[in-house]
Amino acid sequence: MTYQETLDWMFSQLPMYQRQGKVAFKKDLTNILAFSKELDFPEKKFKTIHVGGTNGKGSTSHMIASILQEAGYKVGLYTSPHLKNFTERIRINGSEVSKGFVAGFIEKNKSFLEKQQLSFFEMTVGMAFDYFATQKVDIAIIEVGLGGRLDSTNIITPEVSVITNIGLDHTQFLGETLPEIAFEKAGIIKKNTTVVIGERQKEVESIFVEKAKELNSEIVFASDSIQNYKTDLLGDYQQKNLKTAILTIEKLKDFIVDENQIEKGFLNVVENTNLKGRWQVLQESPKVICDTAHNTEGLTLTMKQLKKENYNNLHIVLGVVSDKKLDDVLGLFPKNARYYFCQPNIPRALNVDALEVKANAFKLKGKKYTSVNEAYKSAKENTDKNDIVYIGGSTFVVAEVL
Repeated sequence: MTYQETLDWMFSQLPMYQRQGKVAFKKDLTNILAFSKELDFPEKKFKTIHVGGTNGKGSTSHMIASILQEAGYKVGLYTSPHLKNFTERIRINGSEVSKGFVAGFIEKNKSFLEKQQLSFFEMTVGMAFDYFATQKVDIAIIEVGLGGRLDSTNIITPEVSVITNIGLDHTQFLGETLPEIAFEKAGIIKKNTTVVIGERQKEVESIFVEKAKELNSEIVFASDSIQNYKTDLLGDYQQKNLKTAILTIEKLKDFIVDENQIEKGFLNVVENTNLKGRWQVLQESPKVICDTAHNTEGLTLTMKQLKKENYNNLHIVLGVVSDKKLDDVLGLFPKNARYYFCQPNIPRALNVDALEVKANAFKLKGKKYTSVNEAYKSAKENTDKNDIVYIGGSTFVVAEVL
């Protein structure tokens, strides 16, 4: 199969959560454990850091990877979802996995994948682990896909476990309350392994403390520390992720990283890792910003950041997915903006007519468009050089613009 035929086949297998939602969610690790055995346990052949949490796990993972790259290590990075290309999910020192490896890996394992009925995410996790083992990375930063306890990535035994924070997202899978969600996220804490918690939250702190005690694991809270580093990742909210990343590096044994490498790592995250979509400025005059924040906690921070910008008029290109609790997020958006409603081109997207009706109830006024790109095109046509265009509401809206 060609690379494109390979991707088409992967997407056509058991449903892909990011595109289709709840029907794709699996509640055990049977498949990934079977696939690991088939691949001769590749995840045991390199060291890892496991990064979970509701918000910030992507940025934190990239910061950690950038610092370790500056220290001269060969660093794997597994993240999801991708924004433009599937190969973004699997990187070594910022370079994406080759299309040839992707096609060859699926071709080699296709009969097993069909027989075992692996999901898109399960086969991608197996591919990443196999690639990192084949390429002999020194360490890989592995971002949790969804939750933690039952996530396909949770077959690794990391050097450090990281949980950035807990918020109300994916409640249909992880629970309706913060403690229920924290229980699922705490599933990545391993025996005798340090866990770094990004934010000390009183509603869930005891869950992490008790789990760490049960497993004889050291637990530390990054929000207790004071750091003065700067990063090239824009947005004040990145300071929380920065604290989590630096504490993770400090708790990492057998890796030598000096002060200069830490400073350079934080200042070169985008260049070192090719991170996209985090308060990314696409152009100036008029200023165009995109951000993948899509839940209450994430959008609270990005809308706070948006208020600090200077502009004459604000234009917001907005689309969301259908399983989002709109009442929780729409109230966060400014009313003094012109909206360009759209729906990303995935089955899980919320219909643009429904979004417009719901947004109007929150006094968010604008027009609806047949596609993300039509909405973006119209927004740019209606701005002058002192205006701002913000693109967001969903990872998939940002992906289509990029």
